[in-house]
Amino acid sequence: MPISAPLHAESLRPRGRGRPRTVETAAPSLVELLNLVRSETATTRQELERHSDLGRAVVADRLTMLSDLGLVDESELGTATGGRAPRLVRFAARRAAILVATLDQTAIGVGVADLSGTLLTEHHEAADLTAPPDQLTERLGALFRWSLDRHAAAEGVWGISLSVPGTVQGGAEGAFMTSTPPIVPAWDGYPLVETLTQGFGVPVWIRSSVETMTMGELHAGAGLGQRTMLFIKVGRRIGAGIVCDGQLFRGAQGAAGLIGSLPVTSGGQTGSLDALAGSDMIQREGMAAASDGRSPVLADILRRGGEITAIEVSQAAQVGDPAATAILATSGHLIGQVVATLANALNPDLIVLSGSLVQTNDILLAAVREAVYGGSHPLVTRDLRIIRSQMGSSAGLVGAARVASEALFAPSFLKEWVMQGRPLAHPAFADFLGQLAKTPPPAPPMPPITQTGKESQT
Repeated sequence: MPISAPLHAESLRPRGRGRPRTVETAAPSLVELLNLVRSETATTRQELERHSDLGRAVVADRLTMLSDLGLVDESELGTATGGRAPRLVRFAARRAAILVATLDQTAIGVGVADLSGTLLTEHHEAADLTAPPDQLTERLGALFRWSLDRHAAAEGVWGISLSVPGTVQGGAEGAFMTSTPPIVPAWDGYPLVETLTQGFGVPVWIRSSVETMTMGELHAGAGLGQRTMLFIKVGRRIGAGIVCDGQLFRGAQGAAGLIGSLPVTSGGQTGSLDALAGSDMIQREGMAAASDGRSPVLADILRRGGEITAIEVSQAAQVGDPAATAILATSGHLIGQVVATLANALNPDLIVLSGSLVQTNDILLAAVREAVYGGSHPLVTRDLRIIRSQMGSSAGLVGAARVASEALFAPSFLKEWVMQGRPLAHPAFADFLGQLAKTPPPAPPMPPITQTGKESQT
């Protein structure tokens, strides 16, 4: 809720030692204390004093302000250790919601998360990202509203975070999107960010699917508690998410981890890793093996009029088809050679592989392991684990929620709205919203698509 008039008036009166409690003097310490509480670095007043080096009176004063603004709660008692039980200081994560979505080539997923980035509910359904963008945007909005009806928050929505297939250029800490970046060719020129911002009145953040899946794995999957991790997504494109010192490394332009563009050589042919090891290569080689009879399993599928995709090749390899096994092993070895170079450079604790090919097949994972363990320094591989992700389609939604949560409470962004208690009062966002109100709306969308899907709650 916005800061009340009495509280604002009181904040300008001299306090204690004669210092006025103004935005300039209070905001930095409010930001510091709120993020200590939000990250659970400190959970009592005594711990806040110790971690912040602020005096008892200042901590008490700022906590009162944060409580009045509805951002922290001190109603719960902790465990007594020889004296009176301390009051626990908790972040009010359920005060508002974050809407999250993943846009993939063949599916979309939506979810609702709290302000800490914890996913509360999710829904997935088939979709075609090459369809007219206004149709998918209308469907996305309808799913968002449906999800909010089931998980309403006291203060509504504070942000939207999207996971998309392509690379998204980096911006300033906490900076929300003011224009729509390239997603797929079919969406060129379509104002997705502007449409969602106008429709829901909240800031929008967008990250690549590799980045959001990496964030999801780091904060809710196998990477929980790890300081250095590589996340490898295998599909038509092969990308890497890089975690250093517990933080996602994005690079200067948000383009870190584009390993699919690196050159590799296989069978005397040189090309990009995407071209020689991605799912398009697996499908192409699988079709050739089916046509010339080298793969009995795939030849039978073709004879019955079925389609040969990378998934069919993967499943054929899993049941022991020699030609399909060789195709998957070739892909895995090439990927592993590139990942070994990254491992030697970064010395990760953990390497996580994801993607439908990895989830449906043990051979590709085994080939990657063989190449990494064989091509890395013994110190690098001594305690290294190489595993497949267990999060599936949830990873992107969880990661998107963390992206928005970290952006909303990034110090440079938070200090501009914390005194008002709501990020929608951030001056830059208010200006952007005002500019959008003066522009003509996009063309009316098509009627919503009727789809079937699945929903789960956490």
